[in-house]
Amino acid sequence: MGPQPLKRAPPLVRRRALSFENGGSPDVHTGSFLLSPIVVSWRRTSHHPPPAPRVFHPPSSCMSAVLCFKCQSVLCQVPVKVMLPVIVIHGGAGHIPKERAQLSCAGVREAARGGYGILRASGSAMDAVVEAVTMLENNPAYNAGRGSVLNVKGEVEMDAIVMDGRTLDSGAVSAVRRVANPVQLARLVMEKTKHLCLTAEGASQFARAMGIPEVPEESLITDYARMRWKKNLAPDANPVECQMGKMGTVGAVAVDTEGNVACATSTGGMINKMEGRVGDTPCIGCGGYADNKVGAVSPTGHGEAIMKVTLSRLILFHMEQGRSAEEASDLGLAYMKERVQGLGGVVTVDPKGAWAARFSSLQMAWAAVQDEQLHYGLYAGEHFTESAQEQS
Repeated sequence: MGPQPLKRAPPLVRRRALSFENGGSPDVHTGSFLLSPIVVSWRRTSHHPPPAPRVFHPPSSCMSAVLCFKCQSVLCQVPVKVMLPVIVIHGGAGHIPKERAQLSCAGVREAARGGYGILRASGSAMDAVVEAVTMLENNPAYNAGRGSVLNVKGEVEMDAIVMDGRTLDSGAVSAVRRVANPVQLARLVMEKTKHLCLTAEGASQFARAMGIPEVPEESLITDYARMRWKKNLAPDANPVECQMGKMGTVGAVAVDTEGNVACATSTGGMINKMEGRVGDTPCIGCGGYADNKVGAVSPTGHGEAIMKVTLSRLILFHMEQGRSAEEASDLGLAYMKERVQGLGGVVTVDPKGAWAARFSSLQMAWAAVQDEQLHYGLYAGEHFTESAQEQS
């Protein structure tokens, strides 16, 4: 005899399912959806051919339920572990010199903790990713903000993007100069203008109008960046080898306790690039994308290759087709490698808190925090964990 009905699902508080998947035995279908701020799982029994999914808000005393679609009764209640919030950070994909690998790994762990602190305090996903990327821009170990690589004239030109998965609002800046934190300027473009991207002098004028102080260009240039620039100016320089020696683009994705997703990416671009070159980072769908209905992505790698395949949106397309964050990330990276011989990496989340940090390059410094646990790695297959409260 089956379980006795416990409570009829009130029809006025049903909410739209964010995802649905078939599985289990032939007469049972399972799925899950998000009801802020908890993950709710359900299944339907086969009293008759399966109708369209019906979704309900369970009693406040439970976090999941089994629902009979014949009588719309809650058959049983099962606790489900909360997977939110979560934040995932990358510090760039490529080849990180051995003497700088420790700096890169330490920086992403620190940024992940910083962003997660905002989420733990019920801050928004947008606040968290901007804070994490700001921390990385202020860290000279990365190719973003202070530490950015130099263009062919020995100058710093930076790109950044943010995107809010709730509204699909986005803001970006490209080829911006003398701004300490381009990601914060990108957020202001999103919040204070009707545009998605401002570039070069226009972006600088907007920064001044917003009261963002202009910093001396020298304050953004490190000895390491200048050394790499000079080395690549030599007639016998190997551009591939010089690119391998740079530190990486930085980025973050997050899901907050309300189930909202966001992404942020920031970079100094390519070593010895032409003046005015704009890479993938400020291009929506390439250097980042966030949509509450699917997830969020922040990539890193060869910008021209990422743009050719619109990598961020490509990965979310695979997720829309039912792929997990990890599977979709691998598919997108594999296509970029096969189609345009491009290497790179991504951090990806879905609205339920599933996340991935995947890369086709030799290395990618990454870190994530979820359920008070810090996860991090550098090489393929590496996955270390420690308490998010510990300081490395």
